[in-house]
Amino acid sequence: MHFVIVIIGIALLIGLIVLKMSPVLALLISSIITGLLLGMPALKVITTINTGIGNTLGGLIMVLALGAMLGKIVEDNGVALKIVEVLMSSFKKKNIQWAILLTGILVGIPLFYNAGFVILIPLVFTIAEATGLPVLYVGIPMAASLSVTHGFLPPHPGPIALTTIFRADVGKTLLYGLALSLPAAISAGIIFPRIIIKLKDTKSDRVIVSETRSLPSALKSFFIALLPVILIATGTIGSSFSTSPLKTFFSFLQDPTIALLITVLLALLVLKLPMVKATQTCVEGVKGVAMIILIIAAGGAFKQILVDSGIGEEISKQTTSLHLSPLFMGWLIAAILRIALGSATIAALTASGIVLPLISAGVSPELMVLSVGAGSLMCSHVNDTGFWMFKEYFNLSLKQTFGTWTLMESIISVLGLAGVLILNMFL
Repeated sequence: MHFVIVIIGIALLIGLIVLKMSPVLALLISSIITGLLLGMPALKVITTINTGIGNTLGGLIMVLALGAMLGKIVEDNGVALKIVEVLMSSFKKKNIQWAILLTGILVGIPLFYNAGFVILIPLVFTIAEATGLPVLYVGIPMAASLSVTHGFLPPHPGPIALTTIFRADVGKTLLYGLALSLPAAISAGIIFPRIIIKLKDTKSDRVIVSETRSLPSALKSFFIALLPVILIATGTIGSSFSTSPLKTFFSFLQDPTIALLITVLLALLVLKLPMVKATQTCVEGVKGVAMIILIIAAGGAFKQILVDSGIGEEISKQTTSLHLSPLFMGWLIAAILRIALGSATIAALTASGIVLPLISAGVSPELMVLSVGAGSLMCSHVNDTGFWMFKEYFNLSLKQTFGTWTLMESIISVLGLAGVLILNMFL
């Protein structure tokens, strides 16, 4: 009976989102109604919701806030554009997709998907015009690289929230995520467009993207963009091989809050931003992710209702008898929710509440994060804002968008699952 009620709760959530209700309100309403239908006392429902919000945001909110500050600093001060300029000017036309792919990954690490897309899309059109290449041939690598960083790599909201829920090691998740991201991005962003798009000979052989405003140096730009990853990866590797007190130092360094705090402070110093401007930039950055933080909080509430309902244990028992891999189940449930709900973040958070008990089966929590993250990218279609953003910017028909964006996202999702299952064989 509990399983049926949870299905009703998820159907209610889908229905409210289809009716264009705010995801925050839809998640909270669905949490309350699902909890009451499960027979939980009203006060228990409220306590569970507060617990879910607190557990989800407790170790996460500063990561999101600092990540947003860094993203705004990168966006407003030309760091992302300088990275693009350097990479584009270093590659010939035949390698331009690789330059764009690498740019998307570097820019996508400190920026949220929408911000990265908006920053890079004018450059995609500039490069396509300068080289004579089809705009989708240039644009798909950019979209693919931003998608993999959004789905697999902390400190993005979805992956970092999942590491909190599954109590996974952020550094290991980042390292495993990088191992998955590169093959998936290459397949979806390089090989896929080369298969579906035919090229014509053009005269231009080299691309240089220039910007009229003053940009920071290449060294400063790459330093700021890559520092969070370097700190987290260094801390993770160092803590694995060191003994106290070095182990304590590396463990401190790999914490994403510390890594991002160090990066934000150094970025302000390196770019020599006046204190007033730095404060305004940081405030604007946090404002830009306020709704994302609220959605994650509400998703944590719904997750906690699902956890307390016992549905996870029920699914765990069923999958044990069916001999299905918990990692595959995590991917499948997230994929179904992604197709139904549209939002990758909401799909991942909702799925996490259902599959959380599967961690007790000896599954790596880091791989579960990546499995659910991969599932949350599956088959983006008309209920996803990313679908419409891609369609409108590239002026595509619905059929063309399904044949490019939706297929690209599905390739990343399936290859992400394959990578998780392969990693699981060696860990």
